[in-house]
Amino acid sequence: MVFLGFLLVAAAVAAGAGVVLANTGAADLVVFGQTVPGVTDQWHVFAAGAAVALVFFCGTLLTVMGTVRRIRTRRDLRDLREEHQESLTTLVAEKRRLERELAEARRGGRPAPPSRPARPSGDTGPLPRPEPATAVQGVRVAPKNPAASPFFSRND
Repeated sequence: MVFLGFLLVAAAVAAGAGVVLANTGAADLVVFGQTVPGVTDQWHVFAAGAAVALVFFCGTLLTVMGTVRRIRTRRDLRDLREEHQESLTTLVAEKRRLERELAEARRGGRPAPPSRPARPSGDTGPLPRPEPATAVQGVRVAPKNPAASPFFSRND
């Protein structure tokens, strides 16, 4: 798009320069040594100049639009890369925190949180949910909402 805009601008500049440099008569329009047929009056010359200006404007517009699009795309990609890097940093920090908590739990004699059962080979269905403990030292734990995803739960 930018290349097409530059091409149109160059064509308009070349045509305008050819008209200005080659015209000697009041209503004779010559472009690069060739007389343009049908141009006999001054308003014809003006219309040809307006057409050249319109082509120049369209070329400039295409060039600017292409440049703006490229700048916006690069900015969006840079922002996405930064956001991705931030999320990776956050995930690494969360992983380290969880590893420390697990190590502390194992050192303190408290049992580690139960892990999920392994999947049998060939099984593609959902993993069975472990039953929540109903009584731990006399405290009743309410069952979890079966519709809620355990992945997004922050209380585990």
